[in-house]
Amino acid sequence: MGPVIAVGGPLLLDCEDSAWFRDQPEAARGAAAALGRRVGLGEHRTAQLVLAVAELATNASKHATDGSVVLRVLRNRDVAGVEVVVVDSGPGMADVATALRDGVSTTGTLGIGLGAVQRLADRFDIHSVPGLGTVQLARFWPHPLPPSVAGEAVVGGITRPIGGEEVCGDAWAARTDTGERTERTERTAAVRTERPDRVGTAFGGALRASAGAADGSVPAASAGRLRPTGGPGKVRSELVHGAVAGSGPGVLVMSCDGLGHGPMAAAASQAAVKAFRQGSARLPDQAVQEVHRALRGTRGAAVAVARLEPDGRVLFCGIGNISASVVTPEFRSNLLSHPGIVGHQMRQLRTYEQHMPFGGALVMHSDGLSERWKPGDLGSFLHHSPALVATGLLRHAGTRRDDASVVIAKGAW
Repeated sequence: MGPVIAVGGPLLLDCEDSAWFRDQPEAARGAAAALGRRVGLGEHRTAQLVLAVAELATNASKHATDGSVVLRVLRNRDVAGVEVVVVDSGPGMADVATALRDGVSTTGTLGIGLGAVQRLADRFDIHSVPGLGTVQLARFWPHPLPPSVAGEAVVGGITRPIGGEEVCGDAWAARTDTGERTERTERTAAVRTERPDRVGTAFGGALRASAGAADGSVPAASAGRLRPTGGPGKVRSELVHGAVAGSGPGVLVMSCDGLGHGPMAAAASQAAVKAFRQGSARLPDQAVQEVHRALRGTRGAAVAVARLEPDGRVLFCGIGNISASVVTPEFRSNLLSHPGIVGHQMRQLRTYEQHMPFGGALVMHSDGLSERWKPGDLGSFLHHSPALVATGLLRHAGTRRDDASVVIAKGAW
């Protein structure tokens, strides 16, 4: 069920079974113990996971403002592990390095909590700003650590259900395309060539008006490729006639917002995830078509799919209210989605092409987040892991009036 991982290619991990705990240290500890046993961490490793969760959850409950603990399962074809994400809205830390040292405490305790978590976890990441808050991530795999999960995943995200619901109608997923053409993809390519009016990618159009927005965003071009030029934050568009998947491996990322919220929305988004993971599409518009067929009979969803190429291209196709952007600390270039409901009604699909600047990231999120965030809001986050960046954006721009999800892709090559 895990994604196909090309040999020597980017690390991708499936993420599932997310659970949020707010001011519930004991509940978080119990859930961590159950998850560790279920995924096969082993008795000793599960005990270390529970210890780390106890430290993080207790700290959030005692010291943080609006602190939450998220537990979820990560897996690939070889192994499953548990990830712990802790997010709060204050007071933050002025010196993270000092806070991680043993013996440092602001409340008179031994002050070994964060240092112990950092040593116990296979992966630990933290970002904190005084007055803004802290985001922490700790990842636990069985030991010895499997080689297939060494390093950092290039795609990470987070989902949060609307208040009062236990399941989230939003979802995200990622997979790799090895570049190998199967009999099925050959047939699809033939159909796209013979019937471009019915199936496939349409290109053309012009730059959307409103260049030079106050927030630093840059409108997307229809089938345009954006390249940095003339200094930081400035781009130009080079129109191309068609998007073509590269011959090598590409990373495909999907964001899905099931219509409404609750169990029926969650059923639609999980059907989309299943179809996306099992699909053979190479281009984003083909992947959306595969998801569209799978969502017939459900309430439908907004869906966006992006493909990241080793040559720096980003191919994108979106239907509905999924927001997508290519972001650096200096600028945000928005990608264009079209109206419709995947699974019910869609206009002709269009794949757009942009360039990923060095150090940039692909950001996709549902309308459970406001679109009014600026590139600078992510500036200090962008050198962290994708999952931590996603959590920081959710804290900054998320609303409580709907399910919410964010997925970030960065550093794929």
